[in-house]
Amino acid sequence: MPDDTPSAKPRLDKLGVKPGGRVVVLGVEDKTFLRELKQRGAHIADRPRRDSDFIFLAAAMKADLKRLKSLQKFLKPNGALWVVWPKGQPQLKENDIIAAGIAAGLIDNKVVSFSETHSALRLVIPLAKRQKT
Repeated sequence: MPDDTPSAKPRLDKLGVKPGGRVVVLGVEDKTFLRELKQRGAHIADRPRRDSDFIFLAAAMKADLKRLKSLQKFLKPNGALWVVWPKGQPQLKENDIIAAGIAAGLIDNKVVSFSETHSALRLVIPLAKRQKT
């Protein structure tokens, strides 16, 4: 059940999405999430685009994580690739996403409850590998 108390932090704040952010949503079918992005004033795309602040990738199995390496080239150096996956499913666990992120040259630095049914893990480009802007 969502936490509707006044002190509950809005989902987009937990995810770090700011007004005007460039956001790519790949396979995340949460209509409330998409509405929240629009209300926040995010520039939303349904396919990868360069200089994205955020990429949200839906994943239900390990094979879905093969896209991580190719997707990171679309991120701004300080951008984030959020993997959104179903909670409690044996075919994909948090450690699988972390391992796939490391294999793709990314590191994890935050996990949040995305919804009642999904979790999200943030992957970023390591500081030492970010291009100077």
